Amino acid sequence: MSGAKELTYRDAGVDITAGSETVNLIKESVRRTWRPEVLTEIGGFGGLFALNVVKYREPVLVSGTDGVGTKLRVAMMADRHDTIGIDAVAMCVNDILVHGAEPLFFLDYLAVGKLVPAKAATIVQGVAEGCRQAGCALIGGETAEMPGFYGEDEYDLAGFAVGVVEKSRLITGASIVAGDQILALPSTGLHSNGYSLARKVLFEVGGYQLSDMVPELGKTVEEELLTPTRIYVKLVLKILEQYQVKGMAHITGGGLVENVPRILPAGTSALLYRNSWPVLPIFKLLQKLGNISEAEMFRTFNMGVGLCLVVSAADVAGITNLLQANNEPVYRIGEIIPGDGRVVWTDEHAKEAGE
Repeated sequence: MSGAKELTYRDAGVDITAGSETVNLIKESVRRTWRPEVLTEIGGFGGLFALNVVKYREPVLVSGTDGVGTKLRVAMMADRHDTIGIDAVAMCVNDILVHGAEPLFFLDYLAVGKLVPAKAATIVQGVAEGCRQAGCALIGGETAEMPGFYGEDEYDLAGFAVGVVEKSRLITGASIVAGDQILALPSTGLHSNGYSLARKVLFEVGGYQLSDMVPELGKTVEEELLTPTRIYVKLVLKILEQYQVKGMAHITGGGLVENVPRILPAGTSALLYRNSWPVLPIFKLLQKLGNISEAEMFRTFNMGVGLCLVVSAADVAGITNLLQANNEPVYRIGEIIPGDGRVVWTDEHAKEAGE
């Protein structure tokens, strides 16, 4: 049509220049995560990683993908985006870790309503920090500007991790037998699960604001809810250098009652001891404010346990000593018993690991 305005992609809400600026802002933080096996350059069509075939006789690649869930909504509410990337990495690398895999590389996916280079760079720098904590390389990703799909201040973040383990050392839970012990490594809080319920309880029922200082927590609501998910990689790999771990469970959505059974072989159940680890204050606050049943709490939240390890009784003392020497708390929270694949609770006063 004569006289009609000439439209550009930017008129439709997508700024290609902002995308290029974002890449430039994240280059250095991404490069700092690279391992010697990385062959790629930032900006290529694919991430290149040369697997060390000398180190492994029968390497098995283990992959995992996950997002951050509605914890993202809290980050948007607070306009704080420096830690959410750690969560994206943690949810993926902790999952592949349970098979004994060392995370090798990571890719992220960031979708935004409006691309603000400084904000996007902050998010990806958080991803890079998570990769450094896990010892894996951030070798690629995608930033998608999607106006009309997300609000201008909204975004979604997901990740994908690949790790490797020697086939003979692959951890599947198949060797678990009755009498094996369950050790727990504590969480840092909610991690990245149960946020839809947590937000409803705190903001709608409790009437809290992000800036409110909560005496029971010793911190603000924002500080509590944006505490990053703990990454267990380096600690667990240190354990695996010296001890056999028969099975591991990353305690995410579904809590202990749904995640522990995922590693149990036929004919076994997990007997868990109530009150054998410290339940963090945030969970007590949520249960009280929301009038939430204990059963619902345990199938929604991690309740203070981030990772479970199933080991033989003979290895409990050694693993406990190793962790305590590194100032890492560990709790013996249960044992494997004959059963039908469920979690069974007992009020027996359980001992701390190593007793």
